[in-house]
Amino acid sequence: MAISSAVCKAFFALSAFALVLSVTSARAQTSLQYQLPPKAIVDLVDTTPTPSVSLSPAGAKSEKRWMLIQHISGLPTVADLAQPELRLAGLRFNPKTDGPSRGLYATSLELQALPNSKAIAVSGLPGHAKIRFAEWSPDAQKIAFVNVSDAPEDAGLSLWIVDVAAAQARRLPGIALDGILGSPCEWLSDSQSLVCKTVPAGKGAAPVRREVPTGPVIQENLGRVTPGATYEDLLKSPEDEQFFDYYATSQIALIGLHGAAKAIGKPGVFEEVTPSPDGSYVLLIERHHPYSYLLPFPVFPERVSVLNLKTGAIKQLADKPLADSVPNVHDAVPAGPRDYGWRSDAPSTVFWVEAGDGGDPRKEAAVRDSLFLLDAPFESAPQKLADLAVRFGRIAWGNDKLALVEESRWKDRKRILIALAPAGSSAPVKLYEGSFQDRYHDPGQPIEILNSTGKPVLQTTADGQAIFFRGAGASPEGDKPFLSVMSVSNGDAKHIWQSAAPYYASPSAVLDPVTTTLLIRRESPDQNPNYYIQKSSSAAPEQVTFFPNPYGNRQLPKKQVLHYKRADGVDLSANLYLPPGYKPSDGPLPTLMEAYPTEFKTKDAAGQVTGSPYEFVTLYWGSPVPFVTQGYAVLENATIPILGEGNAEPNDTYVEQLVASAKAAIDEGVRLGVVDRNRVAVMGHSYGAFMTANLLAHSDLFKAGIARSGAYNRTLTPFGFQNEERTYWQAPEIYYKMSPFSYADKIKTPILLIHGEADNNSGTFPIQSERLFSALKGQGGTVRFVLLPLESHGYQGRESVLHMFWEMNNWLNTYVKNPPGAASAAAAKP
Repeated sequence: MAISSAVCKAFFALSAFALVLSVTSARAQTSLQYQLPPKAIVDLVDTTPTPSVSLSPAGAKSEKRWMLIQHISGLPTVADLAQPELRLAGLRFNPKTDGPSRGLYATSLELQALPNSKAIAVSGLPGHAKIRFAEWSPDAQKIAFVNVSDAPEDAGLSLWIVDVAAAQARRLPGIALDGILGSPCEWLSDSQSLVCKTVPAGKGAAPVRREVPTGPVIQENLGRVTPGATYEDLLKSPEDEQFFDYYATSQIALIGLHGAAKAIGKPGVFEEVTPSPDGSYVLLIERHHPYSYLLPFPVFPERVSVLNLKTGAIKQLADKPLADSVPNVHDAVPAGPRDYGWRSDAPSTVFWVEAGDGGDPRKEAAVRDSLFLLDAPFESAPQKLADLAVRFGRIAWGNDKLALVEESRWKDRKRILIALAPAGSSAPVKLYEGSFQDRYHDPGQPIEILNSTGKPVLQTTADGQAIFFRGAGASPEGDKPFLSVMSVSNGDAKHIWQSAAPYYASPSAVLDPVTTTLLIRRESPDQNPNYYIQKSSSAAPEQVTFFPNPYGNRQLPKKQVLHYKRADGVDLSANLYLPPGYKPSDGPLPTLMEAYPTEFKTKDAAGQVTGSPYEFVTLYWGSPVPFVTQGYAVLENATIPILGEGNAEPNDTYVEQLVASAKAAIDEGVRLGVVDRNRVAVMGHSYGAFMTANLLAHSDLFKAGIARSGAYNRTLTPFGFQNEERTYWQAPEIYYKMSPFSYADKIKTPILLIHGEADNNSGTFPIQSERLFSALKGQGGTVRFVLLPLESHGYQGRESVLHMFWEMNNWLNTYVKNPPGAASAAAAKP
């Protein structure tokens, strides 16, 4: 059959059009399996973390002080992340195990007696152990932990007990724990039993999703002011509520050391189940309906009760409504009682806080918060412990004569420490007042130890007249961690030990307050972290752990801390890493700069140095440092302070300060002769990704940018973002100017966008990267968008992390190390 020429022309025209569509589609989106970066980067990623260490309670009647050494898992596989996961009410959990679906876990345990015994491996652990929530018994003779199993024949959270003296673990049979809302178990003070959240008996089959909806989902607001940040993983329907109730509901049980379990009370959605120091009562924090579809579970209605373990009687202390009207500003809190807890140095006394300003820090109020106490049997009127002029932060208990209260205020970055006498025997004493951003004068944090009931209390000197503190010891030369004692009568502080070059060491514990014998964690650029006993400030420390170098014999880059100034005089710093073996004669290098902007209220605080030149190089999935193996200079943690002194808000001049800080870092690297000004890339994660896109929109300092898991259109976070408290309607010009999406037509520098498709961070929805990508390609920009399956805000899967490094390496090689046109430009030179 003959075909007309017209038909032939039409056929070839359609074929050509189809080919164009095919080519265009191939350029727009690419199907790609996970790739591997260069082996040098793979080797750095595939290391196991340094083990974690926890000490047995200081108040235990044990002859020995023990260390529990937990060997932590490396990066999980994507297959691990692909396990079943429900995302409800701001939570993520595995419905097969009734526990968390993400996070690291311990794979093995060791016990070591101080001061000089060798570590002993704990035997009897479950096969393929995934250990979480390890906790010492108050008498230090046992350790409880939870094992996570997703095996079909034994899926769930099981309870295990370690006999410390025998270094032997055993499972308590027949116990199914519920860890969806956090650690499921806590020891009673007698060390013979635990209070746990268990899976209710006879809870029945799980709900099943209906394929056909029964009606619309309706939300309504009738004139109430209910601002809120943007959140992921929220409830979206009555059906979601059924799923949340099914999995989050637990049964409280008293469990003995041989596995006997006694159910107490009725099942409920218990967030906290905390026994009193004397083991007579349990404080219950329970969430209940009506739930919110706009906010996560911590704002759901809260019922606070005390359960009598002997009688089973329950005394309700409060029933708080949905906290959806709290102002979306710093220091705002719900009205009414909040922050319930046990006074840890008394048998059974509950404390809580109530706002004197209705929870709104913008209101004038002589009393911002008040502290209350209520003794068992919780029938009398509560006792007011103190009125606070600044918002309550936390309290650390000591004894009848001493408790330490921390207050803070965001507006002027105020931090206050006050010593109180719970028995009312003396007036409150202000021990410290200053800015929590003033690291150079920070007194540190009080040291707490576990007492004989297993509760944290302040560690004081033998005479009880001073509290032990530890701090970062920030200085212009870098961090020099210290141990000090602070007088409870006037706040005078004296350093009794401090880290010194060429090491970076930090106090982990005061083993003996009389002789000031310490357990310290020490490292240097050439020595990975290990633990030592420091018997006096002048004696050489005695090494007690011998953890191997996680990087083996690989040569790691050395860190150099740079100090320089911004054009407006603000002091800045950055960590410079150069390839191993680099010589000045090698000349300037292609450079990768990484940063994360921070807001400050004073110039002095903005210019203070962070970090130390004597730390061991610790790499993690988000670090830029591995790129030194590929011939790059790396400027890590280049400080970018955003300053707003007095009545000025930092973000009023965000863009100008951003560009000035980045330029200063590059100028310093060029001055040193190690940075090639014409081959610099910038990268950042989260708010650092936001920074990256803004720098490309408002400067020509960089050849390329890498932005991971950022937010780029601030109109999608209209009730504030990061530390910006003004709403979009109060400062629309700030939201517009700070949104790189507004300047998509100005971003001509190549930018690599990476995002986890399951990002659960407030404000950084994947749609932020999707929309910026669409805007940039619509403007003809050079952009690549990589969406990592199953990944959250921080990336975990080994395949994902390695592929991320592959993408970054290709991007840097293409647009920075060998930028387009570089060869032709060099050839054109005479």
